[in-house]
Amino acid sequence: MNDEPKSAAEMKEIRLNRKLAQDAEGIKAMADIAAADIAIRKRTANLRAIRLAKEAADRDKPVEPKAKAGLKKKKTK
Repeated sequence: MNDEPKSAAEMKEIRLNRKLAQDAEGIKAMADIAAADIAIRKRTANLRAIRLAKEAADRDKPVEPKAKAGLKKKKTK
């Protein structure tokens, strides 16, 4: 880095460039968050549709109860 003192105009330019960079980074971050939110909502809607279809199919065709296995007798010596 340069240790020379900066003039007021140079400092103003540096602050302005830093602010512009921060603004651009903030806009990009908000766009990333919005894109992630949209992706989550689409995935949730897809999973909900799959779950509802499965539940509807299960209601139409109930599962038969499994036959209980007989009790095993212990062998005595």
